[in-house]
Amino acid sequence: MVRRCLAASSSLALSLIALLAFALPAQAAVTLEQKLAALSQFSQPTAGSAAAWRAAWQNQAAWADYQFDWSTDLCSSSPDQPLGFDFRTPCRRHDFGYRNYKLVNRFPANKPRVDDAFYFDMKQVCAGYSGIPKATCDGLAWTYYQAVREFGDLVVTEQQIRRIQQEVQRRAA
Repeated sequence: MVRRCLAASSSLALSLIALLAFALPAQAAVTLEQKLAALSQFSQPTAGSAAAWRAAWQNQAAWADYQFDWSTDLCSSSPDQPLGFDFRTPCRRHDFGYRNYKLVNRFPANKPRVDDAFYFDMKQVCAGYSGIPKATCDGLAWTYYQAVREFGDLVVTEQQIRRIQQEVQRRAA
């Protein structure tokens, strides 16, 4: 009887420990190096990196221990879908890179790569078009890219975008 009681108590105690281990956040388990590695994985200008980020975006709960900032204002004050070209996902990944590198005080060193990934993502959107629509989309992607390179995390106005667009067109002529 005592053995059965001890066995039941031990089993209950192990169950409670296991339950608490999964229920309590393991915030201390993720090191800065691990967080930086994940951020790097998610911010490369490659198809694999973009796919990894999209998978993480769709399953943010799996990354809860990393305490990532998933918030976004999409393309800030610029149109998210200029002329119908959908840049929302590129803007989300760009916001993710900016916000999270700032949280770990590594933004300046990583900003160029995050901006390059943004341009890569927009070019992927444009690759779905051909002819004049593709050329228009590519031009908009280049303009947005130049805007983030120039103005960083500042709010970019329509007037600033038009100015850069005109500068790009002037140089191309």
